[in-house]
Amino acid sequence: MQQLIVLAFVGFLAQLIDGALGMGYGVTSTSLVILSGIAPAIASASVHTAEVVTTIASAISHIKLKNVDRRLVLRMALPGAIGAFVGAVFLSSIPGDVAKPWIAGFLFLLGIVILLRFAFPQSRLALRTNRPSSNRFLGGLGLIAGFFDATGGGGWGPIATTTLLAKEKVEPRKVVGSVDTSETVVALAATIGFVISMGWDALNMAWLSALMVGGVIAAPLAAGLVSRLPSQLLGFLVSGLILLTNARTLFRSFGATTNVIVGAYVVLILGWLMLIAYVLPRQQRRQTQQPLHG
Repeated sequence: MQQLIVLAFVGFLAQLIDGALGMGYGVTSTSLVILSGIAPAIASASVHTAEVVTTIASAISHIKLKNVDRRLVLRMALPGAIGAFVGAVFLSSIPGDVAKPWIAGFLFLLGIVILLRFAFPQSRLALRTNRPSSNRFLGGLGLIAGFFDATGGGGWGPIATTTLLAKEKVEPRKVVGSVDTSETVVALAATIGFVISMGWDALNMAWLSALMVGGVIAAPLAAGLVSRLPSQLLGFLVSGLILLTNARTLFRSFGATTNVIVGAYVVLILGWLMLIAYVLPRQQRRQTQQPLHG
């Protein structure tokens, strides 16, 4: 019973993060589920299966609050599902850990881009364009993000959300809502792939139910949170999550000691907080100094 309560809390926390920031459900829940004593392969399969239900709840909440860009969802969902299915089946023969350091490095760099974009929105780092991304670009992004989501235990949100925030001229809340909504199809495809490769016997329905209940409760809360957060603050939170999550993977891949990892985390967190403390007051003063019209 205690383990089920822990899993319900894991599902709640992971969905709260994912629904508010557009990423983190797979990475957060898989990591915490493994810490609770469940084998990694079963943890990944269980999380993706539970995610089918939690992402439906999240999608409904985001749609009601108008956090969804239909064009992004329609262009990314099907390629993402194909990538997730192939990735889930592929995981049975080649471990996803092989690709994790490379993906973590790519995401870490994207995290820096996102942080600088929101810290200095008027600079060239903003990367905004007047033209929307092509269908080929969005389809390719969905395919890659879906594949690494299934093989790495999480990746749809980090890859899709960070790339769209860095390139797409769409409000952050709509990027988050669109990525979360399209993830419903991706999670379903990954689940089918895992069932084919592992069988239903590998899944524990009690664990799944606990993860689902926690996630469903958190979904509307997270969707409401992303609708109310200022865009710049949301960008800072997303970038911080990306940097801290992927730094851990990078350090472990290079065999860093605990002292080195702790020291690097302290430097990252302090640098992140100092940048926020430097930028936000100046941004607020700039907004108050803008002349009122009308």
